[in-house]
Amino acid sequence: MTTHFDFTDLQLVVNVAAAQSMTKGAERSYLSLPAASGRVKNLEQRLGTSIFYRSSQGVTLTPAGEAFLRHARIVMRQLEHLRGDMQGFASGIKGLVKVFANTTAMNEFMPNILARYLAAHADVNIELRERLSHQVIKAVLDGAADIGITAAPARDCGLQFLPYRSDELVLVTRADHPLAVHASVDFEDTLGHDFVGLAESSAIHAFLLQAAEELGRALRFRVEVSNFEAACRMIAAGVGLGVIPRTAAVRYVQDLPIHIIDLKNSWALRRLHICVRELDRLPVFAQNLVQLMLEDASEAGGGIETAAAPAHTETGENT
Repeated sequence: MTTHFDFTDLQLVVNVAAAQSMTKGAERSYLSLPAASGRVKNLEQRLGTSIFYRSSQGVTLTPAGEAFLRHARIVMRQLEHLRGDMQGFASGIKGLVKVFANTTAMNEFMPNILARYLAAHADVNIELRERLSHQVIKAVLDGAADIGITAAPARDCGLQFLPYRSDELVLVTRADHPLAVHASVDFEDTLGHDFVGLAESSAIHAFLLQAAEELGRALRFRVEVSNFEAACRMIAAGVGLGVIPRTAAVRYVQDLPIHIIDLKNSWALRRLHICVRELDRLPVFAQNLVQLMLEDASEAGGGIETAAAPAHTETGENT
């Protein structure tokens, strides 16, 4: 028997799952509670399995519901693409590409790439979001992002991983800081000092907190700033230490009294990958962006070989 799916049902399941409440999910779907409950029950009957566990505390997804939600999000994402493309043709905009990236890619690589891309694609818009690497992968899997840039190692999870760039996290200190006499240090040996951090919303901020927590230590951020340049200027002023990508640190070391120190930790070296669900099924304008990213990495000498990816710790997969 063929099961037909209604868009309203898909949206309802997504809303109920997000709210963990049939009542709130119904409200978000602009349905009455009886109508929403009836739709879910009818859907479960057609599927022959339950989507939600129901309790006095609310509703949670069953294993079948998790699978249904994942596919519902993908279908809805494709419908949004369709609607956006059609609206775009009417207004002169052909498409929208959603890109999720980790901190390094977001700040170091994407500005120049997007400037080149958008200059050549006046009819395409870009939505760029910063996320932790594992969140990037989940967003692409769920259809919330078309393209992801992640420091997580390539693995068999239903996505295509394209080797992109390599980068390294380094410790930056004021030139006369006691640690500046070392060529390399372990991250744990820095935790007795004050730190300059990026904004709490940044992926690298969360990553460093996690790295310290796994050591059973606290990380003291004395000040949080919005970008790498501001971080280096605060470090130069003696506010604290910082951990930032080497690509960013080398830009400011000539003009500021700061010193770059290697980190001995294995997670400091990251291999970045572009991840997509299926490259050849992306809209042509999204494929063009991926191609430009790969060409830009090759021109910069930042491309990596697939076989060169080293072992990663759990922490190293998050930035």
